Amino acid sequence: MSQHDPSRTEKATPKRRNKARNEGSVPKSQELPKPIILLFGLLVLKVYLGTIRDEMENLMGWFFREGFAYELTRTSAQSLFQSCVQSIAVMVLPVMLAIAVVAFVTVRAQVGSLWTPKVFKPKFTMFNVAAGFKKLFLSKQTLVRLAKSLFMAAAVALGPYVVLQQAFREVIPLFYQTPESIASYILKASQTMFQYAVAPMLLIGIADLLYTRWDYEENLKMTKSEVKDERKQAEGDPLIKHKQRQKMMAVMMKRMIHDVPKADVVITNPTHLAIAIRYNAQEAPAPIILAKGAGAVAEKIKEIARTHSVPVRENKPLARALYKVVEVGEAIPEEFYQAVAAILAQIYKTRARHN
Repeated sequence: MSQHDPSRTEKATPKRRNKARNEGSVPKSQELPKPIILLFGLLVLKVYLGTIRDEMENLMGWFFREGFAYELTRTSAQSLFQSCVQSIAVMVLPVMLAIAVVAFVTVRAQVGSLWTPKVFKPKFTMFNVAAGFKKLFLSKQTLVRLAKSLFMAAAVALGPYVVLQQAFREVIPLFYQTPESIASYILKASQTMFQYAVAPMLLIGIADLLYTRWDYEENLKMTKSEVKDERKQAEGDPLIKHKQRQKMMAVMMKRMIHDVPKADVVITNPTHLAIAIRYNAQEAPAPIILAKGAGAVAEKIKEIARTHSVPVRENKPLARALYKVVEVGEAIPEEFYQAVAAILAQIYKTRARHN
């Protein structure tokens, strides 16, 4: 992780988080898996200890009963080797498999599902000797790792120290005990020693997890300019969007102006708005808005309408309502049928009278 930059005050965006994750940068505690693996390893060993004892008894019994008289040949040596490997595998592999599963689950719970080949790419900046020495001796992360190592070493040393302090008073009576009693005492002392050691290790692991996540969030923070630049990239540059909008408006304007001569009537405000309407029962069941505009656009629509002898009718309420509610290319809503039909009927009568 890099050093904290005071100018980075904004929380990381989802895009930055995904980029960091795809590069293999995730918050992962190195200390938490250690006590968890030890704890579950001891539990598995305790459950599986009977099987290990039986295998060990069979193996050692065979060696002491038959091993000294066993005739070694190439075939018998191979058979003996396979038998020993099989016994060792029965004793060791289940415990190792359980520990491996616990280690995988512990890491998976921290980082989630993650696979990225970018972590295998060589980073040539790692070969910078000066930067390496600076990072090794002058980095805050180095001091944090040193502190974690010292606390972990102290936690591991605490168990034997406490147990041995208590055991000094019990060592002499062990000389008068049976081998089974001595073995039982050693196992109990070892279990107590482990408990004293794993408890502080677990607390250190949890503290390291919290610190790792906090440090990860701090290093992911962004400056305000970075957030602004990322938002521009996601939404598009406002200047470019403005130009694109102008081009779209120009295309729409060109198409509307081209369609005005096809209109049956242009309804106006009379000065601010203009809406060109066409009705053809074979094209659509209701009148269609071919063009609409305000200000200079409205004047252009009216000018083209007069040039092509399209009737222009003034109706302020209808013009305002249609301009607000209906877009170009859409049919007028049912509540405007009667008003538009009255205007069209008047125009059709006028055309019929002239014809």
